[in-house]
Amino acid sequence: MNRRDFLTLTGTFTGGLLVLPEFLHAFGSQNNLVVGEQCIVFVQLNGGNDGLNTFIPYDNPLYYELRTKIALKKDVVIGQNNGMAFHPSLKDFAQMQQNGDLTVIQNVGYPEPIRSHFRSQEIWQTAVDSNKYNNEGWLGRYLDLQCHDLGHQPTAGINLDSIDNLALKGAEPNSITLKDPDRFKIKSGNDENVKLSNNPQLDFVRKVANSVTEGSEKIQKALTNSKSEISYPKTELSKNLEWISRLIKGNLNSKVYYTSLNGFDTHDNQLILHKIKLTELNDALFSFYQDLKQAQLLQNVTIVVFSEFGRRVKDNGNGTDHGTAAPMFIIGGNNKGTILGKNPNLADLDSGDLKYEIDFRSVYASLLKEKMNFDYSKIGIKNMPVSGLF
Repeated sequence: MNRRDFLTLTGTFTGGLLVLPEFLHAFGSQNNLVVGEQCIVFVQLNGGNDGLNTFIPYDNPLYYELRTKIALKKDVVIGQNNGMAFHPSLKDFAQMQQNGDLTVIQNVGYPEPIRSHFRSQEIWQTAVDSNKYNNEGWLGRYLDLQCHDLGHQPTAGINLDSIDNLALKGAEPNSITLKDPDRFKIKSGNDENVKLSNNPQLDFVRKVANSVTEGSEKIQKALTNSKSEISYPKTELSKNLEWISRLIKGNLNSKVYYTSLNGFDTHDNQLILHKIKLTELNDALFSFYQDLKQAQLLQNVTIVVFSEFGRRVKDNGNGTDHGTAAPMFIIGGNNKGTILGKNPNLADLDSGDLKYEIDFRSVYASLLKEKMNFDYSKIGIKNMPVSGLF
């Protein structure tokens, strides 16, 4: 296989045509995914999802004492398990866990938490301490190392969004942001023999431009080789997950996919707004789950659902303000389908917020070690992996 076969997709566009990353091991043009070959799909909940009203300590009297206006009653929560249960809008989350395909990781956060949306998202995306900064994302650093021997791989990571994601930013353009894969159609200019200049910036732009052309062909091939096996809901998140499913089934072989869902900053009118967003999340993810399961690919795809922080324990009347620790959800990838971590301790708070128990970088370490067969310490993660996840 020549180098051209490895270079599949890259591009940066606006108005619906965006960027896609490329990452292939030496199996870029095979007909079927190799058994055991893994990819990770991240779903970021922007705005700070209220974990206590997502995975609910329904059996704790303090939950009702501290949340007199927004607590979910015991008779409406679902999937009750050891004092915890899901929001009623997450009925399919409960089903996936009953199937053994969903793990809840409780009380995830980091030391010296930051309650700014932008800064906390930046911390999660770079995986550095809250008092440090990095211009490259944790996944970008990972892809730089994984793609190094092959040269940059524009489709190693795919971001389905209208803006780039810092998590995927690295020294090389190994990821692409894409709004609509179906519109990502660029004709080849056959300019791969153009000589490099003495201007590194110009050469970098030319490298990206060439990758866009080659990437377009690979993306369209992946879409041609796949179809939606089920009907997805008519929401933006559902459409993004449907695209990701098509690219996975079409053997694009990207290692990382990323998308997001906005609307979780529920300072007011939380009961209604949170129900709407969790319903959208539940329906989109369960469709994606069913699609992958029907295609017999769920064991190869690990879905990670997280938010930049949780909400404060006590309500503010009709909503909640910015908090700290919250649960993460892991779906597929042969996870153990359990609940990790202790139930939230509502009697021992840090200035009104939950104390984190599990550092989010420990979850990252588990994903890199168990799913990507990668030494997480090489990108600066010092935390030990979470035990019992896979």
